[in-house]
Parts: sequence; structure tokens; C-alpha cells
Amino acid sequence: MKETVLVTGGTGFLASHIIFQLLQEGHTVKTTVRSLKSQEKILRTMADNGITALDQLSFVEADLAKDAGWHEAMADCTYVFSVASPVFFGKVTDEAAVIRPATEGIIRILQAAKNSPVKRVVMTSNFGAVGFSNLDKHSTTTEADWTDPEQPGLSIYEKSKLLAEQAAWAFVATEKPAYTFATVNPVAIFGPSLDQHVSGSFTLIDTLLAGANKRYPNIPLNIVDVRDVAKIHLLAMFTPEAAGQRFIASCDGQISMKEMASIIQHQRPQLVSRVTTKEIPQWVIRFGALFNHQAKEGALFLKMNRQVSNQKAKAVLGWHPLADNQTALLAAVDSLITAEDNK
Repeated sequence: MKETVLVTGGTGFLASHIIFQLLQEGHTVKTTVRSLKSQEKILRTMADNGITALDQLSFVEADLAKDAGWHEAMADCTYVFSVASPVFFGKVTDEAAVIRPATEGIIRILQAAKNSPVKRVVMTSNFGAVGFSNLDKHSTTTEADWTDPEQPGLSIYEKSKLLAEQAAWAFVATEKPAYTFATVNPVAIFGPSLDQHVSGSFTLIDTLLAGANKRYPNIPLNIVDVRDVAKIHLLAMFTPEAAGQRFIASCDGQISMKEMASIIQHQRPQLVSRVTTKEIPQWVIRFGALFNHQAKEGALFLKMNRQVSNQKAKAVLGWHPLADNQTALLAAVDSLITAEDNK
């Protein structure tokens, strides 16, 4: 029997795919949930997607904001995927309300792992911790880059992920735990949902499907399929050379919102009437950034370098994204429509 793997936040979009791939490979998996009431839903999701070895999956109630449950969660685990992030509802304007829980949450996990037999922790970070301050469009963004936490236009969410990752690396450097540590830094995650629960990145698709008379910001993006993000997590966990490394997870190349709209129109003709066809002029976004925080975030997206390298993951991990930009986008669109139809 393979060693036990802990995945935090088992109800999440990405976490469910990591659990699915681990079970496919024959691992014994434990996952944390904020309430044990969620376990039936997760078991049903795995079964609906063809997993039969459900006895290989167990659950522990643990919350990132509390110490309770984490010692039990890691007591017999060899590997830990720190995937969960604090959950917030509605518009958040208080930075501390987002940043403190994110930072304290990862430190709580790393400390609990230090007092357990864990050999490696892989943290799900974010591209927001890597490339949001590289404004040189003639350069290539790599894992060596770090976003400036004071970067104008950086969202509170991206800043929280950045500071949480920095806190994690500082903890590992200072505390010198017995386990090794690595991070995965995905760009906007698309792809299919296993259970109609979708990624926050899907709001970009919602914008494009808001109706033909609506307008969208034609910003450039890097995207990635959730199945490829789950795979890079597994490779980062079980590849010895991944210790102490960061890995960008991204499809090859970039894609604009205009290109995304065109793909949806041509590949999903039943949605043509919903696809917005009018752009918000870039000058409007830049001008709005003087007064509006959301526009300021959009202006940063316009300025950012989108020449993003995924070569390190290919070279060190042997990872190659199976989905291209179109595949990842259309799988997300299909999941979004299915979720709407089942409401």
C-alpha cells in the first residue's frame, strides 16, 4: 500500500482533482473539510467520476483558522498538499481580513507538519505571487520573479497569496523542518469541474457570457487546465528534484479575452447569443484606474508581461500540459453551462 497523502480543503475545485488523480494512482488519501457533512458529497463526486476504491479516502474536520484537527490530520501522513485557502463571501475591502487568515493558515499547516512524520509539503500558491510586477513585455516571466506586494492594481486576493507564500518560505528557512517544501503557482485555472463546483477564474467566462450588448475588457491572459494543475502537484510531490522549488503551471502561450470570445462563438454556437462582442476600450480602463480599484486591477493586467515560461516544470518534473488554451477554455465553458442547467 502506498503512503498516505493529505489534501487540505477537499471540497475545492482543484483539490477534488488532486484527490481524484491520487486515488487513480492507488494512493491512500486523507482530506480535510471544514465540516464532516461534506464527506458524502466528495465520495459521491469520486464515485460519479469512476473511482471505486472509496475505502482509500478518509476525512478529518479541520479549519485553517483553528488549531483543532490538524495534528490528527497529519498523524499518519507522509505527504501534504496545502491546497485550501480561507473562504470569503461578497466584496472584501479589508486587506487584513484576507491576508492574515491566508498567512496564518499556511503557517498552521507547516507547523503541524513539522510535528508529524511528513516528508514533503507542496503548497498551492498563485501566479499572483510571481509575475504581476514584471511589466517588461520583452522579457520572460519565470519562477525567479516575485510580485511586489505594493504593486499598484494588485488585488487583495493576489496579495494574500503572495504574502502567504513568502511567509511559508520564511518559515521553512527559519524553522528548518525535516520535510522538504515546494510550491505550485498556477495562472488562471480553467478546465472541467468534477462536481459543478467551479474556480474563481470562471468569472472571466461569466463576463464573456453576460450578453451580446455587454462589454468586456480585452485583457491578455495566461490560463491552464485544472487537470494539468493537479498533475503538476503530484509531480512536485513525488519528484525528488522538486524540493525547494517553485513551479509555474500554465498552458503554452497566452490568450486574450477577445480570442476567448471568438472560440466560444465558433466552437459553442448555441451560446452565440450570450457572447458579448463589444470591447471596453483600453483607454477607458486606464482612465478609470485613476478613480476605481477594479479598473486599476484591469490596467495592471494590460501592463503585465504575459510571456510566461513553463519550461522549469517541463525540465525538472517532466510535466507537459495536455490541454492547450482552447481545450482548457471549452472544458470550463461546458462545466459552467452544466452547473447553470442543474441549478
